[in-house]
Amino acid sequence: MTSEITLFVNPTAGSGRGARAAQPAASALRDAGFSVRTVLGEDADDALRRAREAVAGGTGALIAVGGDGMMSLALQAVAGTTTPLGVVAVGTGNDFARALGMPIRDPAAAGRLAAQALKGGAVREVDLGRVGERWFGSVLASGFDSRVNDRGNRMRWVGGRFKYDLAILAELAAFKPIPYGVRLDGGPVREIEATLIAVGNGSTYGGGMRICADAAMDDGLFDVTVVGDCSRTTLLKVFPRVYKGTHLDHPQVTVHRVTSIELAAAGVTAYADGEQLGALPLTATCVPGAVRVLAPGSPGGI
Repeated sequence: MTSEITLFVNPTAGSGRGARAAQPAASALRDAGFSVRTVLGEDADDALRRAREAVAGGTGALIAVGGDGMMSLALQAVAGTTTPLGVVAVGTGNDFARALGMPIRDPAAAGRLAAQALKGGAVREVDLGRVGERWFGSVLASGFDSRVNDRGNRMRWVGGRFKYDLAILAELAAFKPIPYGVRLDGGPVREIEATLIAVGNGSTYGGGMRICADAAMDDGLFDVTVVGDCSRTTLLKVFPRVYKGTHLDHPQVTVHRVTSIELAAAGVTAYADGEQLGALPLTATCVPGAVRVLAPGSPGGI
C-alpha cells in the first residue's frame, strides 16, 4: 500500500468544523508516517471528480472529512474499488460514522484510528445500498420524513435545526397516508398505505434516529422499516421513540429483511444519507462488501 493518502475535505461541514478538522486529522496521519494530500472541490461535482482521480491514481486511502453529505460523495468514489475509506465525522448528522462505531467530532482520534487501521491492515468490508449509479451507506428515506426534508429545503428564510422542527409541524398539519406499491426481493407488488418506508443499510438517520435500529452493515441485507397508516396522534406518540429504536415494537410498525426493494408512490422524493435521490419509483439493492472501511470492531448498528 502506498504511503500517500488523500484527505477529502468539505470545509463547510458542521458550520466550518470540516476545515478546522482537517488539520488535526492530517497531523495524526503524518505522525504515523503517511504522506497526506488534500482534495477540495469548487462544488460537489468538482470534488467528486477530484476524489475519483485520486482513487484511480492509486492513493492508499481516501479519508473523508465532513458530514454525511461528504461521506456520500466519498462512497461514490471508492465503492467497488479496493481503495479503503476513512471517516473523520465532523458534520451535523454523522450517521454513517455512527453505524461504523467511529469517533464523532474528534478528528485527531479519527485520524489516529485510520492510521492504525492502515498500518495494521484492519480494513473491513461493509455493504452499501445502490439505486441506479448512486451508492448509499446508511438509510434511504421516503414518505413523511422525506417530505419534511423537502419542506425544510424550501425554507430559505430560517436555518439550523429549527427549520426542520417547523417543517415537521407543517407536514403533520398536512399529513395524509401515502399509497405505495412495494416489491420485496422480486416478489409480487404489494399495495399498501404507509406513513413512511425507510430502507436501512445502517441503523440511523437524522443524526441518531434509530429508524432501522437492528440493521447491520455486514449481513448482505436491508432492514426495511414500514410505519403503517396511522393518525397524527399516533405518529406524534410513535415518532419520539425512534431515538431509542423502541418504535419497532409498535403494532403499526413492521420490519422486512431483504436484498432488494422496489418502491413506487406519487409525489414522493427519496433521500439517502441525507442527500436527495429523486422521485419514486426506484429500486434499491444491497451490495455485500461494496466498500472497504478503516473502522474498528464489527460494523453494524450501535
